[in-house]
Amino acid sequence: MGRVRKILTFRNRVLVLVLGTTFVVLSLFYTNSMANRLREKEQHDVELWARAMERVNRDSMDDYMGDPLIANIVNNRNNIPFLITDENLRVVSSHLIPERVIGNPDRLRRLIDSFSAENTPIIVRFWWTNDHYHIIFYGKSTLLKSLYYFPFIQIFVIIIFVVMLFIAFRSTKQDEQNRVWIGLAKETAHQLGTPTSSLLGWIEYLRSQNVDQSAVDEMSKDLAHLMKIVDRFSKIGSETTLAPANVNEVVGESVMYFRKRIPRNVTLDYNGLAIAPVQANLNTALFEWVVENMLKNSLDALQGHGSIDVHIDSDDKRVWIDVKDTGKGIPKANWKKIFEPGFTTKTRGWGLGLSLSRRIIEEYHGGKIAVVESEPGHGTTIRITLKRSYDTNAS
Repeated sequence: MGRVRKILTFRNRVLVLVLGTTFVVLSLFYTNSMANRLREKEQHDVELWARAMERVNRDSMDDYMGDPLIANIVNNRNNIPFLITDENLRVVSSHLIPERVIGNPDRLRRLIDSFSAENTPIIVRFWWTNDHYHIIFYGKSTLLKSLYYFPFIQIFVIIIFVVMLFIAFRSTKQDEQNRVWIGLAKETAHQLGTPTSSLLGWIEYLRSQNVDQSAVDEMSKDLAHLMKIVDRFSKIGSETTLAPANVNEVVGESVMYFRKRIPRNVTLDYNGLAIAPVQANLNTALFEWVVENMLKNSLDALQGHGSIDVHIDSDDKRVWIDVKDTGKGIPKANWKKIFEPGFTTKTRGWGLGLSLSRRIIEEYHGGKIAVVESEPGHGTTIRITLKRSYDTNAS
């Protein structure tokens, strides 16, 4: 059923693409046809005008615009720019040509060349002599130019419309997906609530029995961690509150938890407990989630052998948390892709860990998360950047 739906969706997209392309092609063809017909009509009108000029009984070469017949014809075609010159290209009359062009020989020459390229000049001969004649140079009317540009305007409007439609559709789809994921996360938290409560009871029971209490303590820590995860899932989609927190301690708790659960041939170093405390506004539960995601990804990259170094540094305005591993590394082409939903290089997994981490850091905490260094076979360094805060109650 899903395959059939995908095929139908694909066919619908192809159909829309074909219909849109057909509409654009027909529109271009029709507009071009109209423009050609209008151009032919304008050329015919100018030809008639030239023939009328030849028939005017004149014994001098005065301005043609003084003749009532010629003036009437020109006024009826007043959107066609033209020049009338003598055989030496001296301007006799003009229409819709700025004076700054007529008075500048270089501009006038370029205009005559442009008109000649658009329309073949028309020679007007006089009945009384073959030595003198006038030449009509004319260009495209405003209406004709508009028709030539109109298809491009149409295409531009269609593209803008399609882009807006795509953005609206994508936004709607993303909102729908977000609602699904939020609902799934909250339902997961709800379903995990019952077994975690039951496990608490069993741990208390084990404490009263003659068993290795160190094992019970570790089980208790794992259960506390599981309850943190339940709390994180319940916070997805809810309003996120930030509060000043010691970054060294928050990151340190995650590091200490992982140290007892990593493979024997993996070392995990952390400098945060040996330097001065650094403070930032955090949602502790969500921020710990990000740190754990980064540590898990580093462990997966090491494949049981290597080292992880978690390093905190800061200046007056910012805090950096670097997680560096000696794993398989990431090609530079994938540095940004690893934060996209669904992207993964693992055979198992959904590719949501780093995508969720970026959302928590950038949207909830106003920070940045990015790959700052990586090379296949030589490891990866991912950096979290946060705005530093200060304790206002400190003296």
